[in-house]
Amino acid sequence: MTDVLRDIWEAATTASPAPETALVLAAAATALLLVVWRPAWGVVRHGVTTVHEACHLAVAALTGRRIMGIRLHSDTSGLALSKGRPRGPGMVLMTAAGYTGPAIVGLAAAFGVGRGYDVGVLWALVVLALFVLLMIRNWYGLWTILVTLALLGALTWWGTAEVHAFAAHTVTLVLLAGAVRAVVELGLSRRGGRARSSDADALGRLTHLPGGLWVGVFALVAAGCLALGAWWLVGPTFSGLADAAAALLPR
Repeated sequence: MTDVLRDIWEAATTASPAPETALVLAAAATALLLVVWRPAWGVVRHGVTTVHEACHLAVAALTGRRIMGIRLHSDTSGLALSKGRPRGPGMVLMTAAGYTGPAIVGLAAAFGVGRGYDVGVLWALVVLALFVLLMIRNWYGLWTILVTLALLGALTWWGTAEVHAFAAHTVTLVLLAGAVRAVVELGLSRRGGRARSSDADALGRLTHLPGGLWVGVFALVAAGCLALGAWWLVGPTFSGLADAAAALLPR
């Protein structure tokens, strides 16, 4: 067991060489397809929701609330359960962590992947999935997390360097772009008279600020993380392509 943990630590803390340009572009295209194409989004949104709810609970624990568990539903919604004061800064921070969480986790992942720590990021996601597994309080959520954990674990343990790079880039970009789409869907739902029990409306009641303002805050955080994270991952590739194209131009 000690040898296995040592091997995991060494793999997670060893930077990999920069991936090929074609691999990065393929990962970016795959992530875009998964987020934009509705049937695919219906599947990967479960992952975004899982991170959303995990961030609720993580911040709840950090602010001294008693964490109770997570429920994940087949319609891609979720619920984080905790006990504590019904108002105050801790409740505000915990509520705000949901829609901003996937974007911030995605940005942290982009920071690691952009520096070659593909395996480290994938193992960090495995640890996150294990945390959620311990917190799950319904059967559908349990099945979802077990499948996710099995796929992530197998991919990280047996995958090649190219597979690790592709998976880490794709998952990171899905989190970043998926966070933006989730906020857009929230805004559209509220405009249509739905989602009146959303995090934005809960924050409105807690802070006496309009729920629409909080949707705007979520959107700014998600868009900012997407722009910066995408630049860290894909920007160097496009810069290299631009330099190569410039070199081919007649002087």
